[in-house]
Amino acid sequence: MSTLLISDLHLHPGAPAITEGFLAWLDRRARGAEALYILGDFFEAWIGDDLLDLGEADPTGNAALARRIAGALKARADDGTAIYLMHGNRDFLLGERFADEAGARLLPDPSVVTLGDERVLLMHGDSLCTRDEAYMAFRSRARDPQWQAQILAMPIPERLALAKQLRDQSGEANSNKAEDIMDVTPDEVVEALREHGVTTLIHGHTHRPAVHQLELDGTPARRIVLGDWQPDRGWEIEVAPGQAPVLRDVALAG
Repeated sequence: MSTLLISDLHLHPGAPAITEGFLAWLDRRARGAEALYILGDFFEAWIGDDLLDLGEADPTGNAALARRIAGALKARADDGTAIYLMHGNRDFLLGERFADEAGARLLPDPSVVTLGDERVLLMHGDSLCTRDEAYMAFRSRARDPQWQAQILAMPIPERLALAKQLRDQSGEANSNKAEDIMDVTPDEVVEALREHGVTTLIHGHTHRPAVHQLELDGTPARRIVLGDWQPDRGWEIEVAPGQAPVLRDVALAG
């Protein structure tokens, strides 16, 4: 039984092809998997678990999407696949209620888990992008429980509007940033590996899928980066028993 890892699907009602592709992938690839790790930015935005209470009349389509995705994950969990959800920079308000309805467990960022015979560090990846000082300031605020409580106390329409505003601001800001600023800081990668006593790091966030060979205090190490999903293709890492992690792009069938 293999373990699968994915990241950065950015599911939202305006991208139905990605949703259909993921659901087909979940049925085809994750059926029978030992575990599935979703390393953040599963949703393009998440305004709070009370979104699940909205009826079919929800004009945005977010509630229906959330319930459909939760149901599909729960079906895999009921079949015996352990499902883990990590917060990303887009869906940091994902809570225990959604996780329960999806048959999943929330996974702290960072986390060290055993994949195959190896201890591996899992992260979303945004905390490694320390050269982007403006984003790091926002990240610090967005992870503050008091700030989150204030956001969750707002009416749902206001939260939806705020999420759109933040996405628009992020897109505009990123268009003016140098490419290297939005990538991970190499020294942060080395420090994270050293701090957690591992030689393999898996993350998403940067949308730059690759396997990077490193050296950590004279020992070979690696950083494996998951890619983001598009209407026709996604990215996965598979860890089969006794084998090293394999990064691959997969064709999606909606």
